[in-house]
Amino acid sequence: MRQINGGVTAAKGFKAASTAAGIKYKDRKDMAMIYSEVPAKAAGTFTTNVVKAAPVKWDKDIVTNSPYAQAVVVNAGVANACTGEEGLGYCKETAQKAAECLSIPVNSVLVASTGVIGRQLPMDRIAAGVAVMAPNLDSSEESGTAAATAIMTTDTVKKEVAVQFEAGGKTITIGGMCKGSGMIHPDMCTMLSFVTTDAAISKELLTEALKEDIKDTYNMISVDGDTSTNDTVLLLANGMAGNKEITEKNEDYQAFCKALNFINETLAKKMAGDGEGCTALFEVKIIGAETKEQAVTLSKSVITSSLTKAAIFGHDANWGRILCAMGYSGAMFDPEKVDLYFESAAGKLKIIENGVALDYSEEEATKILSEPEVTATADIKMGEASATAWGCDLTFDYVKINADYRS
Repeated sequence: MRQINGGVTAAKGFKAASTAAGIKYKDRKDMAMIYSEVPAKAAGTFTTNVVKAAPVKWDKDIVTNSPYAQAVVVNAGVANACTGEEGLGYCKETAQKAAECLSIPVNSVLVASTGVIGRQLPMDRIAAGVAVMAPNLDSSEESGTAAATAIMTTDTVKKEVAVQFEAGGKTITIGGMCKGSGMIHPDMCTMLSFVTTDAAISKELLTEALKEDIKDTYNMISVDGDTSTNDTVLLLANGMAGNKEITEKNEDYQAFCKALNFINETLAKKMAGDGEGCTALFEVKIIGAETKEQAVTLSKSVITSSLTKAAIFGHDANWGRILCAMGYSGAMFDPEKVDLYFESAAGKLKIIENGVALDYSEEEATKILSEPEVTATADIKMGEASATAWGCDLTFDYVKINADYRS
């Protein structure tokens, strides 16, 4: 497997376009479209929030009941959540407009929205945006990057990645883009993620691969503990790589899963590292656990701890906050056996051993915690299982951004 430049247009047969539709933003693009030259098998995972946005309901139906998908229309600025039957009607109108412009079935069009909850979509602008994008679809890397930029809301950077690997004597490409910065919490987030591949793979295995992989990627990140109404991950496979269709869990399937994991983990970390107002990506590793479930619970508890996140922002090696967060997680362990390390590009430092602080240098610890990517590793010495979660520090700017988000 090798990483290459690009995102959603990296795989054969996929095109993208974007435009400034004026949905909310006056000075930037706010709509994007992804299109496959041929029908693609589709898989998806969605928010666990009981309050589900209209696009989530639309896409779940398409992914479950339609034979294939061929286009995705995305808008930023308005979430189309808590908009009742009218909101679901907007999804249908958007799909109908795209179907008309692209000469494809309505039930092959997926839609996604991100932005302010409770506002109705300006359908005249949405329809005009679709009409502008359809004839401008392009397979270039630049078009994919422009699409990744257009779906941003409070994101500060565009997020995309692509890889290639060999299977069945053919080169297969997987590429993706996402958006996500706030209202991000395990079990999906205010995140939209779109992954495209030219692999030939059965819908059943495509779905299984995605649903298994999100457990260790998107579901292991948190920015602020808020699970959104719009969280969506869509995976499209159009088979244009020409490999023999993957229909069983053989070496080709394992290679596909490995590449998909790289895409999803990379995108997940990009979101965690771009948390609203944050200055650092905060990674938490639990090793030596008795079970994977135990390790997951402990790591998630630490990255969602507001006190720990504040300590990371202050470059303060306040290890007691980490041990405390592990203690109230609900997972059982012996705190008197825990070793804890802080690590970054500036070095690695053992902070506690068997639950007791070592005579470490606070100056060195602060230096390590001042890097843009910081890792805390806790060894609980109970077994061989492990898990990694990703979050970010908690800053003054997070409050500022969310205090006036609607304006």
